[in-house]
Amino acid sequence: MILRAALVMVLAAGPAWAEQAPASPTPANPHDATARHPFTGVEKWKKIFDDPKRDGWQKPKETVAGLDLKPGQIVADLGAGTGYFERHLSKAVAPGGIVLAIDSEPEMVQHLGRRALEEQTPNVVPVLALPDEPFLPPGRVDCVLIVDTYHHIPNREAYFRRLRKSMKPSARLAIIDFRKGAPPGPPEEFRFTPDQISAELGKAGLTLQTQHDFLPRQIFLVYHAR
Repeated sequence: MILRAALVMVLAAGPAWAEQAPASPTPANPHDATARHPFTGVEKWKKIFDDPKRDGWQKPKETVAGLDLKPGQIVADLGAGTGYFERHLSKAVAPGGIVLAIDSEPEMVQHLGRRALEEQTPNVVPVLALPDEPFLPPGRVDCVLIVDTYHHIPNREAYFRRLRKSMKPSARLAIIDFRKGAPPGPPEEFRFTPDQISAELGKAGLTLQTQHDFLPRQIFLVYHAR
């Protein structure tokens, strides 16, 4: 049994769509762009990530519906940040399912635990991560959600190869990130086209299954292992 009190070592970098987030230097090869900066100071990020106005363009209910989750499944939110999606994910996999709310910032993980108690979502398990290692339960995960975090993951080909080992053969990987030219968000050099993401994930053995187009500011890509 996976207990809320257990802080498992798992991957994720904090989400980064805010204009206030400091940017890393422009990489020599923009296709290998990886932004690196901390997400300390939970109260600051709560004002940004949990801004009520975000619902208008993030469409959390529709987004979670697009993951096609079922009761009893395990879904991993890599880069969960302040827990914006967690109550929606919790409802989607209940009863019997588990939400692994994963972040590499200890402050964020503590906040995720407090928020789960406040929102009465006992199936949300906050998980402390490493920036470059998923450490998810092997072969157990039904769906992995990565929102506005793709450009924070270093050595992505190797990372996603490891991630595949934690996914069931029927599992999905959903990448949601800002479109090029759509404010707010990270600098353009840390944004990717669907083709760029698919090329990287293809090297890790993942194939694009579905592309949703209802998010006005973001791309929404769903992959499966081949």
